[in-house]
Amino acid sequence: MARLAQKYHEKVVPALMQEFHYQSIMEVPRLEKVVINVGLGAAIREPKLLDAASEELAAITGQKPITRRARKAIAAFKLRQGMPIGVMVTIRGNRMYEFLDRLVSIALPRVRDFRGLSARAFDGRGNYTLGVKDQFIFPELDMGKTEQIHGMNITLVTSAKVDEEAHFLLAQMGMPFARIEEPKAVVN
Repeated sequence: MARLAQKYHEKVVPALMQEFHYQSIMEVPRLEKVVINVGLGAAIREPKLLDAASEELAAITGQKPITRRARKAIAAFKLRQGMPIGVMVTIRGNRMYEFLDRLVSIALPRVRDFRGLSARAFDGRGNYTLGVKDQFIFPELDMGKTEQIHGMNITLVTSAKVDEEAHFLLAQMGMPFARIEEPKAVVN
């Protein structure tokens, strides 16, 4: 069992049950999947960038990504329907927990001037999305072999019904959320 999965069962579940007064352990929100998406607009001109991004995503997640294609044509971008424009991977189970553990403990601390993740990136249904500007925060990648720096969107899908539960769940699992300071009252 992954280290983070063990932490979830031993520490996070009791903390959630105490905080939100759940009657059953089955009510406790859990992390269901992690979806990582890399969109490459430059792949229209250089299709080999998509292959490189696919290999990098496979190295990061340990799973083969699928190619995403354009849903509709946009003439201004010289984009036709069906053209490959990105890659994505969905990870679940132990791979998901191992990826999240590496993200929290290794990758995010490598971000320059990192002051914590925004707590405003929840979607209203308990899911959290963060954007990464540089794929080299992951130690699995070698800078010398890459042709282009690109970012990715990482979506953490939870079974929580509201953002407050999901925020508590992810914070207990070690996500480094930034502290929100209260505005100071101005005294005249």
